[in-house]
Amino acid sequence: NRDAFSGGTTAVFVTNNGVVVVDTKLAGWGQAILDKVKTVTDKPVVEIINTHTHGDHNGSNEYWHPSIEVVAHANTKANMEKMDAFKGAKASYLPKHTFTDRLDIGSGKELIELYYFGAAHTNGDAWVLFKADRVLHAGDAFAGLGAPLVDGNNGGSAVEYGKTLEKAFKGIQGVDSIITGHATKLMTMADLKTFADYNNDFVEWVKTEIKAGKTSDQATMEYKVPERFAAKGVTASTTGLFGGIKGNIATAYKELGK
Repeated sequence: NRDAFSGGTTAVFVTNNGVVVVDTKLAGWGQAILDKVKTVTDKPVVEIINTHTHGDHNGSNEYWHPSIEVVAHANTKANMEKMDAFKGAKASYLPKHTFTDRLDIGSGKELIELYYFGAAHTNGDAWVLFKADRVLHAGDAFAGLGAPLVDGNNGGSAVEYGKTLEKAFKGIQGVDSIITGHATKLMTMADLKTFADYNNDFVEWVKTEIKAGKTSDQATMEYKVPERFAAKGVTASTTGLFGGIKGNIATAYKELGK
């Protein structure tokens, strides 16, 4: 389920016991999610998976009964604990089940595999694989083929981004389709590899700019998506969340000590 004003992409997975929801969008969208669920099943929502800490992916956790188990990476739980939205009584909507590297939920045709490969968008990005359906939910670690969204305040890393994506590409097998955090169409593992290569290339470009004595602002003025990536659909705005490509360049400069 994707809406430009609702937050991140929500996925639902129907099991024998009930429905698993991946990401709950912005606050106030719980009923809309449930309405969509009811178009495919009358089973109740029994579990929520949050791919990361941002309010456009966990904002409607509070719509569901606090007894429902919320699953996330351990770093994401720590990040969410800092959010006003989960303070006081609302702490009951924080993740109750966390993992560090791998976690399996269910079994057989209902198996959901959760992976963590390192810092990218944040330091707690979960990759969620619906094994039998060969569908991967990537959250905002792979939000789409645009400038990566790097949240340094929550442990994200411009320098590590491409390396983390490369680990995901190599480490997750059996995927036909990828649900991204914000793109309006499904992606493929080939798209993920393109995004990984783009991010690694970007960091190497930043290093050459630093070596040439360029400031972050000067580098931003010169930046252009290399044609080999632009031809595959990669774009990069100089504005947007976390400063767009300008913010990425500034973050990379900071991480590289310049």
